[in-house]
Amino acid sequence: MSEQEAQMVFSIEKLYVKDLSVEVPNSPQIFLEREAPEISVQLSSQSQSVADDVYETQVKATVTANLGDKNMFLVEVTQAGIFRIANVPAEQLDPLLGIGCPNIVFPYLRETVSDLVIRAGFPPVLLNPVNFDALYMQQKQTGQSNGSH
Repeated sequence: MSEQEAQMVFSIEKLYVKDLSVEVPNSPQIFLEREAPEISVQLSSQSQSVADDVYETQVKATVTANLGDKNMFLVEVTQAGIFRIANVPAEQLDPLLGIGCPNIVFPYLRETVSDLVIRAGFPPVLLNPVNFDALYMQQKQTGQSNGSH
């Protein structure tokens, strides 16, 4: 094996919005409300191989704002990245796809969610930083695969 073949490769090929949805089911009346809504955020990530040494990582956020029994808005965004990863030892690939790649994708997801909420007519929702290390370990303990191979 030559020195060049053994060199690890990690590059970002593309970052993009894979899917998004905004719903404001109770408009325009909901804009007359002055109370602060209860915000709920659900987050998930997954990675998969799409070609030799090419992987896609998706981070999905579902943000719901409710005021009592009324839904103010629902925003769903799947932000994705395509990564070229080569010559990485097998034991390092899964953590890279489960932790490293989501950490790169997340700031773009955060910006997209905030922008969509503003465009829907509401104050911005800023997603809190996420500990993908903890999520990865939790997935491993519960036996969930992150779909990386």
